[in-house]
Amino acid sequence: MNQPEGFVVAGEEKKVCKLVKSLYGLKQAPMQWHEKFDSVIISNGFYINKGDKCVYIKVVGDTCVILCLYVDDILIFGSNIHVINDTKKFLSNHFDMKDLGAVDVILGIKIIRNENSISLSQSHYIEKLLDKFNYSSVNPVSTPYDPTFKLRKNKGASVSQHKYSQIIGSLLHLMNHTRLDIAYTVGRLARYTHSPNTSHWDALERLFKYLKGTIDYAINFSGFPDVLEGYSDANWITDSEETKSTSGYVFTLACGAISWKSAKQTVISRSTMEAELIALDASCTEVEWLKSFLNDIPLLPKSIPPISLHCDNQVVIARAKSKNYNEKKRYLTVRHKSIRHLISHGVISLDFFRSENNIVDPLTKGLARQQVLQSSRGMGLKPIN
Repeated sequence: MNQPEGFVVAGEEKKVCKLVKSLYGLKQAPMQWHEKFDSVIISNGFYINKGDKCVYIKVVGDTCVILCLYVDDILIFGSNIHVINDTKKFLSNHFDMKDLGAVDVILGIKIIRNENSISLSQSHYIEKLLDKFNYSSVNPVSTPYDPTFKLRKNKGASVSQHKYSQIIGSLLHLMNHTRLDIAYTVGRLARYTHSPNTSHWDALERLFKYLKGTIDYAINFSGFPDVLEGYSDANWITDSEETKSTSGYVFTLACGAISWKSAKQTVISRSTMEAELIALDASCTEVEWLKSFLNDIPLLPKSIPPISLHCDNQVVIARAKSKNYNEKKRYLTVRHKSIRHLISHGVISLDFFRSENNIVDPLTKGLARQQVLQSSRGMGLKPIN
């Protein structure tokens, strides 16, 4: 590096100017910040979780402290208040830091502590959405999606496309954090973001009516049972214009959902069995990550028993457990081998679950009022009050 022209100082040619610029203004800022934080925190005895590189863990004797990092927002919790205070003091010595005390809101999610449970709520966020998009005065309904809606691609002029895309983006944030019961509806509506018509807006308005009636819903964690369970499901194609099924899974721990997904499958299945097998493989991928993540958490036993994965299709369970699978389709053969590998190595155990009790149903299809209510309770969604 050389001194810039016009700023050369005689006798100090080896020195250069210091660039003073905001960290956020540099393209390499995220990488530099992460490397800096890693080096500092590891020097204090922390190690990085294998499943999530933004979770740091430190074990001191029979106590531990866990640090979760999201850009520059840090959530610290541990089994002893003294190790937490020591961690805060260490961080404040190396970074400009504000101690906000006991967490109340993190990343827009409100944490509510009760005597025997913890709840995660975004009711204040839903209120802002209703006010922002002028849906505060709508009448509540009991289901997020009407199965009789036949949504089609818009072949005419789009209706308020920019506003529609804004709403979908806001709903995706809500769905990804606490409101998994609207995952299927948001996924369906998001497919028409490029050119919505009046029918898409009608379905979107119904979703806001459902949110208005369930604004106080929160994911409740009661602490018992402390067993990780999974539920997998797929719908069969009911729409004449659809060619691919929808996969869905939900994983619960302490009676509350901790991981979920509702997504259109990437391949065309020719039967219900094939669609369910593809969904089961997607669930197994999440199982592997969850087990890797939990294995590095010192608060849990190191030898995690096989994770129970529930499926409502007995044919799929029998096929997955069978050693002989002579399917000619390569994409199914690969998925079958992957599932068989996890079963044989004790990572998962497949269990049959009746369709009427499958809590992942609302992530793959539209349901009636009673089914929506029952599945919401099974996922841990309950009114705050």
